[in-house]
Amino acid sequence: MPNRKKPKVYITRRLPDAVETRMRELFDAELNVTDEARTQPELVSAMRSVDVLVPTVTDRIDSALIEQAGPQLKLIANFGNGVDNIDVDAAQKKGITVTNTPNVLSEDTADMTMALMLAVPRRLTEGANVLVGNGGSWNGWSPTWMLGNRLGGKRLGIVGMGRIGTAVARRAKAFGLSIHYHNRRRVDPNTEDQLEATYWESLDQMLARVDIVSVNCPSTPATFHLLSARRLELMKPGAYIVNTARGGIIDEDALIKALRDGRLSGAGLDVFEHEPAVDKRLVKLATENKVVLLPHMGSATIEGRIDMGDKVIINIRTFFDGHRPPDRVLPLRD
Repeated sequence: MPNRKKPKVYITRRLPDAVETRMRELFDAELNVTDEARTQPELVSAMRSVDVLVPTVTDRIDSALIEQAGPQLKLIANFGNGVDNIDVDAAQKKGITVTNTPNVLSEDTADMTMALMLAVPRRLTEGANVLVGNGGSWNGWSPTWMLGNRLGGKRLGIVGMGRIGTAVARRAKAFGLSIHYHNRRRVDPNTEDQLEATYWESLDQMLARVDIVSVNCPSTPATFHLLSARRLELMKPGAYIVNTARGGIIDEDALIKALRDGRLSGAGLDVFEHEPAVDKRLVKLATENKVVLLPHMGSATIEGRIDMGDKVIINIRTFFDGHRPPDRVLPLRD
C-alpha cells in the first residue's frame, strides 16, 4: 500500500508466525503475544481507536460492544468460518463491514468428523487408555474383547450438507456408509449422484432411520437446539452422534440423558454448548467410555490456520483498496 497510511489492525489472539509477520508488513498491527483472551474493556478500548478488529470465535462481539466502537472502526475481519460470535446486524447499522474466512476449513473439519465417527463405535480412546492406564501392559488379544461396531453398511445422516457436510459424505462413502442428508435446500443432482445420497426434507424422518448422525450445519438462531430432546428421542436405539459444528445445535442436557439411559450408544463431540466450559456430566460419561470429547480441534491444522490468516489479510487489503471484500458477511434475513 505505497503512499498510503497503513490501517491500524487489532488482533485479539496469537496467529501463526507467518500470518503475524505478514500482518506487520502490511498494516499497523497490534499483536497478542501472550495469547490470553482479551477482556471486554480491552476490546472496547481497541474498537475506539483502530480501523480493523480481527477477532476469533472466542471473542463475543455483541451489540453493546459494537455500540461503543469509534467512528474510525470500519471493518471486523473475523478469523473464523462462522460469525455467530458477532452481531452482524448491529455492525451493519453502525456502518461496520464484517468478513469471515470460509471455504478453507472444510477438509480439515471433515477429517476430524470422520476421526470421531471411527473413534466412537470402534472404541479407539477406550482401547488406547487400556494401555496408558496399565503402563503398556495388557492380557493380550481375545476374540470377544473390545468389540465395537463396523462402519461399513451403516446409514449416515448428515445434518447440513454444505461444504463440510459434503466433504464428510465423500469420506464416509469411501468407508462403505450409505449417505443420507437433511438440508434447507437439496444439493445439485450431480453431487447427489456421485455420493449416492438420499435427501430427506424432514429431519425427523431421517433421524429415525440412520445409524450415525453427523452435525455439520452452521450455528444460527434457527439451528439452536435443532437436535432437541424430542428429536434425540426419534433416533434409533443404539445410534451414534458426532458434532464438529457448534455445541448449541444439540440440546446438551437431552444428549447427556440419552447417553446415560443407554438410548444412544455413544457420541463424539468437538464442540460444547457452553464452551469453553464442558459439562462435568459429559466428562463423567467420557470416563465411562460412552463419549469421546475433544477440545474444539476440528480445524486445528497449521495449513488451515495459515489459509484463514491469508483470507483475513485479503479481506482487509481489498476493503482499504476501496473494493467489496470477497468474504463479506451480510445479516441473515427471514
